[in-house]
Amino acid sequence: MRPERPWGGLYVITRPTQKGTQALSEEVAAAIAGGARWVQYRDKSEDPARRQEEATALAQLCHRHRVPLIINDDPRLAAEVEADGVHLGRDDSALHLARRLLGPSAIIGVSCYDRLDRARAAQAAGADYLAFGRFFFSRSKPGAVPAGIELLRAARRELYLPLVAIGGITPENGRALVRAGADMLAVIHGVFGQPHPGRAAHAFDRCFHPEDTDEPIP
Repeated sequence: MRPERPWGGLYVITRPTQKGTQALSEEVAAAIAGGARWVQYRDKSEDPARRQEEATALAQLCHRHRVPLIINDDPRLAAEVEADGVHLGRDDSALHLARRLLGPSAIIGVSCYDRLDRARAAQAAGADYLAFGRFFFSRSKPGAVPAGIELLRAARRELYLPLVAIGGITPENGRALVRAGADMLAVIHGVFGQPHPGRAAHAFDRCFHPEDTDEPIP
């Protein structure tokens, strides 16, 4: 059964690991338990067998929890493991080619960096969500082009698609991005670089639900 699309909340992005598929799945499961609403599998390595194994395991995990799994940069892998969609960057496959391969119900997200014109074009071409950033210094992409919070406000005024903010986001600075118009906060190190991914995810989840109490997460 395909998951419902929760257009909002914490969007966790995996990082390459040498710990194995089981450890990766356990980290992602903890993040979901902590409140992650989206999962993106991101691995730029040249190990197709490992990528296939990990993506397959995450697809099964995410579908059990009714959480969308998005594959970074690889529409073909997304199709093979029956993921819910793909995320495309500047140098990735063209949106229309990904749509042709994955079908009309697939979720296709597009990185727009600091460019509102790119976001307009992606929306017109049939994207499902638009990602902007980096908004703060990023451990994962320290050289990424910076984007200002006013860009989010402008995108929210003009565009109708869900907006994702990415880049150096913490539970402390994430609230301002949500107030500026971000529907989702995309995080790598802030969750998977922490000793307890579930607790870290829960802290981000409160950016969207500030009324929540500090419930302990195992």
